[in-house]
Amino acid sequence: MNSLELFSGAGGLAKGLELAGFQHSALVELNKNAYDSLCENFDASKVFWGNIKDFDLSTVNNIDIVAGGSPCQPFSLGGKHRGNQDNRDMFPYAIKAIEQLKPKAFIFENVKGLLRAAFADYFEYIILRLTYPSHTAADFSDWQSHLIDLRNVSQWSNSETKYKVSFKLINAADYGVPQKRERVVIVGIRADLPGVWSFPAPTHSAERLFWDMHVTQAYWERHKIPVADRPSIDSSMISKVNRIKDQHGFLSPLLMPWQTVRDALCDLPNPQSNHGISDHVFRDGAKIYPGHTGSILDLPAKTIKAGDHGVPGGENMMRFADGQVRYFTVHEAKILQTFPSDFVIKGVWGEAMRQLGNAVPVAIAEIIGRELIRTIYSPQQLITMPNINQLVRL
Repeated sequence: MNSLELFSGAGGLAKGLELAGFQHSALVELNKNAYDSLCENFDASKVFWGNIKDFDLSTVNNIDIVAGGSPCQPFSLGGKHRGNQDNRDMFPYAIKAIEQLKPKAFIFENVKGLLRAAFADYFEYIILRLTYPSHTAADFSDWQSHLIDLRNVSQWSNSETKYKVSFKLINAADYGVPQKRERVVIVGIRADLPGVWSFPAPTHSAERLFWDMHVTQAYWERHKIPVADRPSIDSSMISKVNRIKDQHGFLSPLLMPWQTVRDALCDLPNPQSNHGISDHVFRDGAKIYPGHTGSILDLPAKTIKAGDHGVPGGENMMRFADGQVRYFTVHEAKILQTFPSDFVIKGVWGEAMRQLGNAVPVAIAEIIGRELIRTIYSPQQLITMPNINQLVRL
């Protein structure tokens, strides 16, 4: 099963799909540091360094899936919100790849801001273009005119390649990622395939975490935190816990607990110790000020951030129970994004954090990748691929 990775970044989506069973025919990335990261972790001969506009799609064939996280700055809540007017909007090039390669499926990830009301028409345009990728904009002077035409395409009878397209706003914490990270995921299945896509159901919940913390105390016991060192519970949390008790009685919530910063990082040594982990380097200077408070140790981390607009909520630093803060090391941020511990992120701290902030959590990509395999291949086909059959059962 071959994949083409567009806007690969540091390779979070690529690594997750690889773990799910896909093989990369090519990975395309413009940023030099991210390109260097890709070359460290994947077959460097398959990594293209340059603008997607300059990548020759005819150099790859038999592509089963096209995937990517197109640049999110045009739609970011922290950006300038220029959307389709931003020259960093790369969706048209993603659609071109779908049109030319006709893969069995595609997956694209972008920021929550893509669903802003201000972008509603353009988001509809993206979905319709992905649905009818061969219905090009060549005969239209602007995307708005093309949108009007696309709205009527479904009424016509034609033999063009079509896709069944779904999208969903998902929170990575609901799937076991130790980070509250909301992103829009768009998935398309070629219409001639019988499979019907549905997003994987969440496996983790906040209410189970609060149950383990404040009803059974299992969370604190697991981490061997003495009662005297456990944080106090405020009135708001008491109300939440009471509601959970009323709903579940004596039975714990069915899903697994959200994973916290402590859960993810508890086995790591102090970055100021002599530990020998090359990217686990202490960085001084973290401070708390209004609105810039960091990620609480006993909750999933805030969204690891990247971009020209900084990290206004202190997302890239950890806040301990005593109120002290420090920056996450690159290694810690990598773990919070569910990269393998031996995955190499090239560049200095700020550049490495930028790559990690732009990345798709590896665990999310793997979960979606396995579900894609189940959807686009029949059980009979999977039998002929024993390694894949074993993976999708996990």
